[in-house]
Amino acid sequence: MTDTTTNPTEPAPQQRDGDKPLRTAVVVNPNRVEGTDELRQAITDQLAAAGWPAPAWLETTAEDPGTGQARQAVEDGAEVVLVCGGDGTVRAVIEGLVGTDTALAVLPGGTGNLLAANLDVPTNVPDGVDTVLARGRRQIDVGRADGQVFAVMAGMGLDAATMDDAPTKLKNKAGSIAYVFSAIKHLADDEMHVEIEIDGGAPRRRRARSVLIGNVGRLQGGITLLPDAQPDTGTMEVAVLAPKNVGHWVQLLVGIALRRKRVPAREIVRGSHVVVRCDRPQPRQLDGDVLDPGRTLEVTVEPRSLWVCVHQPDTSPDLAEGGPHH
Repeated sequence: MTDTTTNPTEPAPQQRDGDKPLRTAVVVNPNRVEGTDELRQAITDQLAAAGWPAPAWLETTAEDPGTGQARQAVEDGAEVVLVCGGDGTVRAVIEGLVGTDTALAVLPGGTGNLLAANLDVPTNVPDGVDTVLARGRRQIDVGRADGQVFAVMAGMGLDAATMDDAPTKLKNKAGSIAYVFSAIKHLADDEMHVEIEIDGGAPRRRRARSVLIGNVGRLQGGITLLPDAQPDTGTMEVAVLAPKNVGHWVQLLVGIALRRKRVPAREIVRGSHVVVRCDRPQPRQLDGDVLDPGRTLEVTVEPRSLWVCVHQPDTSPDLAEGGPHH
């Protein structure tokens, strides 16, 4: 897959990698996925039925959550890497695939899977493998912060504190509800005093509870925080959330739930290089993975640096539906 100039809204033939069987690898997090033996057999059988070779099988470890396995797969000639785990596993695999011609395929597993949700990737394994076999492709941006990449969202403040405190056991049992319980504990945290610099412009001084830098817009529970975010524009949307009391929180949450463009206590700007500076160290996160607290969160967009397997129609949606397919 060497042509990196195609348009993601073009019909599938412009985005497909020929018609020969492709070499694949599966990176799986055994702590987040049950029945790995059965999963391996099911994926192998489905690929074999299409005439594709058996995938390499690579399990994550505590020492390497997926990046090394993804790099090994690329080195061994894999053209598609299927990942099965939570958002942290997906992010680690992306770290190993960014900038290569090897495509990422997200299979459901763990909690979250926000990238899959935002790209309308199927939520069950057989349909996910079918998406790989159909060869649909989309090239998306990633962000880089503190030397690490992310594909969904980076954040500083309340959101990162919430990610840090959500118990793993509760996440495994209750999914996104775990984040609600964690967020409630932090509603009374002090405001941040931040300066936000977009693409080298004049700093914007704000008081905020959270600053989020999003490649895509949808969060846990199907909530759309950034309604205009698209992952292939070369820019990311920056949401400054600044509710001051319970009433503001209610207005903010209702406005977001109703997908209103203008929502009280939410300001949205956009850029390709974003620097957030705070008056004191704050929790920070990338795709739910918590970083060490810091006073700065600096994000640089790397345009169209990751191939992802997605559903794609055989005819251009611009012609078929009168508008682009996202």
